[in-house]
Amino acid sequence: MDSALKRYLDDLVDTARTVLDDDLVGAYAAGSVGLGAYQPGRSDVDVALVCAGPLTDTVKRTLVARLRHEALPCPARGLELVVYQRAVAASGTPEPGFEVELNTGRAMPFRRTLDPADRPSADGRFWYGLDRSILHQSGLPLLGPSAAEVFADLAPADLRRLLVEALTWWLALPTPPDDQPAPGVQDAVLGACRSLVRHRDGVWLSKVAAGQRLVDGGDPAEVVRRAIDARHGSPPPTGAEARAFQERVRAEIAG
Repeated sequence: MDSALKRYLDDLVDTARTVLDDDLVGAYAAGSVGLGAYQPGRSDVDVALVCAGPLTDTVKRTLVARLRHEALPCPARGLELVVYQRAVAASGTPEPGFEVELNTGRAMPFRRTLDPADRPSADGRFWYGLDRSILHQSGLPLLGPSAAEVFADLAPADLRRLLVEALTWWLALPTPPDDQPAPGVQDAVLGACRSLVRHRDGVWLSKVAAGQRLVDGGDPAEVVRRAIDARHGSPPPTGAEARAFQERVRAEIAG
């Protein structure tokens, strides 16, 4: 692990322990860190904290104040932190179910949500169940039991529904109407690759690894190769190409 990232995660856990004390059950790195694909300067840091029971508003606000970038500088693009009760993490629910959500960083808009009901539906409510599924498979323990012991996976029907919801959300985002390379669409294409690999093979991979698996398996979509190459500075796919691929993936997952 990158040394600056390791120091940051150690400090984050120590700070969370100071605020939550014995209520802190565990801390887990998710996302690119958990999947072994963290890139300094590009990746976010995704962390899930697990607490024994519900948190008071005072504790939630204190945790946010102590962990936001201005108090604990994040060496990555930003921190995406979610806190769950242990019962929620173990339930396999597809609902958001979090106690606290915090997005903060030098290149990330600040977001603090203390109740799932306050999460705008337009921003997507599928993220949390999918993230906990990834944590079940690949969460990196920073404190506490293994992630597989703490986080239950989704039921197959719930997984399929959330994958379709995620692809629908991505497809609703605006893309350039012409046939020119569209900066940023490579992430949408590679995210669709990750969903498709999870659906077909039952395993979560990083976005690039999922795209490479499809290429190696003979998937005919040239858009996947171009999306991978765009991560290294080549021109990205066009918006039309990305949408066509995402729609194909959504149709296959929806069945």
